[in-house]
Amino acid sequence: MKALKLTIVLIATSVMFVACNDSQKEKAQKQVDSYKAYVDSISEIAADKAAENWEAIEDKYQEKKVETSNAIVSVKENTDLQMEIDETTLKYEAFKAEVIAEHERVEVENSKMMMRQSLLGSHYTGGDMKFTWINKDNILSVYENFVDTVDKNKDSYSREDWDEIKLIYEAIDTRKNTVEKEGLSSADNRKIAGLKLKFAPMYTFNRMGAKSEENAEAKE
Repeated sequence: MKALKLTIVLIATSVMFVACNDSQKEKAQKQVDSYKAYVDSISEIAADKAAENWEAIEDKYQEKKVETSNAIVSVKENTDLQMEIDETTLKYEAFKAEVIAEHERVEVENSKMMMRQSLLGSHYTGGDMKFTWINKDNILSVYENFVDTVDKNKDSYSREDWDEIKLIYEAIDTRKNTVEKEGLSSADNRKIAGLKLKFAPMYTFNRMGAKSEENAEAKE
């Protein structure tokens, strides 16, 4: 009789344990599903839009991940749940890499835009490198602003900055060839020639210096 009672108790305990574990696993599955749904939803956001609100997205993601990881700890057999979490995490990390790359691209573009505005003056508002807004009446002021700005900031430019400066300078020169045919005055042309003579050695010397500094930093 005692043996029968003990067996009944063991069976009841086993049933209760299985039921409890099943309940925990069901709750954990719901949390995993919520984690997956969140990652699926943000993955549908365009990378440029996600980059604008990335801090909030990342904070919410970390919160969801911690909650989900904690939810499966008490589940005895959670291998399948962990696999779902790992797959979802990989999906998020791939999306995160895409957003970071987009963020860096935008920063580079913004940096270029700021540099071009500083070098070309207030008349430049964007667009291609044809600089059709430059004409015979304003081209001298463009060269003056360009050379003065480079001279003022020459010690702070990186090698990449100097490469961008060279591209802009060459684009201005290309535009000048057209402007000359449109009636550029001889006086303005002579002043521009003087500015070009000032810029050439300044560019060569400072770009070499910037490259040497970067090489030295790389060795360190």
